[in-house]
Amino acid sequence: MAKTRKNVVFGDGNLSARIVFVGEAPGADEDEQGLPFVGRAGQLLTNIIKAMGLEREDVYICNILKCRPPGNRNPQPDEIRLCEPYLKRQLQLIAPQIICALGSFAAKTLLKTETPITALRGRFQTYAGIKLMPTYHPAYLLRNPSAKKQVWEDVQLIMKEIETGERS
Repeated sequence: MAKTRKNVVFGDGNLSARIVFVGEAPGADEDEQGLPFVGRAGQLLTNIIKAMGLEREDVYICNILKCRPPGNRNPQPDEIRLCEPYLKRQLQLIAPQIICALGSFAAKTLLKTETPITALRGRFQTYAGIKLMPTYHPAYLLRNPSAKKQVWEDVQLIMKEIETGERS
């Protein structure tokens, strides 16, 4: 994978963020710019973040894989195994209040499950003592706009949890 990538896409955002968004892997635009979620799916994620009353600078955004898979194929188990320690360390250093797993690969990798995203989303799970909300990936929403309602429900649960955490 390192032979075919242009840039390592480590992550971007606030290192003291209360919310970390974790996706699957960089795409072509991300590989070109060296930043996560900058293509069409990234623009939609930015709009979701703004709808939450936040800016991209308020959150941290990263992916399971740090390099674009050749041909934009799905991540392979050995690639996940090699990149996951970097993700774990990122999450330890940022210590967010909530992780939002964007899509099936992120949710399944973090939660060590084969349960489909359709069954996982909408309910908080736990990853290393951190609340984790699985939801649909913005790229999925571009292909299936009707799922935006469910993602909005998921991010409302995240915002409610953040507000509760501020009061305690």
